Amino acid sequence: MKRLDNKVAIITGAASGLGRAITMLYTAEGAKVVAADINEKALGVLKDEVTAKSGTITIVVANMAKADDIENMVKTTVDTYGTVDILVNNAGIMDDFSPVANVTDLMWDRVMAINLNGPCKAMRSVLKIMLEKKYGIIINIASIGGLQGARAGAAYTASKHAIIGLTKNTGYIYAKSGIRCNAIAPGAMDTNISATIDFTKISALANERIMPGMVLNPRSSNPAEVANIALFLASDEASFINGAVITADGGWTAY
Repeated sequence: MKRLDNKVAIITGAASGLGRAITMLYTAEGAKVVAADINEKALGVLKDEVTAKSGTITIVVANMAKADDIENMVKTTVDTYGTVDILVNNAGIMDDFSPVANVTDLMWDRVMAINLNGPCKAMRSVLKIMLEKKYGIIINIASIGGLQGARAGAAYTASKHAIIGLTKNTGYIYAKSGIRCNAIAPGAMDTNISATIDFTKISALANERIMPGMVLNPRSSNPAEVANIALFLASDEASFINGAVITADGGWTAY
């Protein structure tokens, strides 16, 4: 028996990077996956690859900054598969490393909308289903930027600290309701999230205070390495892990 047989999972930001790796792993382990992403073309490629491997997948174009898209994502899942067992909040963007004195309202609002508000709304929506059946697993992709203060700018750092707080609160509050909520805090990873950074806007102060620590990173991970943690947390093997943050950074934060 596969580890996620007959489980229904929603994965956001599923078309590339870590989300794609989690989707491929979950479907290989028997899950029925609703893959959500803003990139419709990349979703189509993902669907073809999963289908070719006899996996079960439904794709939904969704912008995690839009409440209607999130509700449609969850509705599509229930309409297609009848329920939701697992939610992986993976979609996210970086900021431009701006310190708080320089961060713009536009950047702050955009980062918070996608990295925090979207996951919170998705959790709120699926919890209605999970509480009714007294079972559910939520996995939030945080960052070591949510554990320490010098891996990004003020907006990203605040958003990831907040998602960790939301994870711990949710895990504790619903622990007696059959629901587990955990977070993964990756370090550097070989994904396309750097495409969301405008390197021309990185300030001299950020270069002085943040960039020297970047050279301490042992290496960047392959998304598949972190996806294995997401599989473990979604499986029965992690039945007593709740409200936890699993760091996956190759030892970067051990310094």
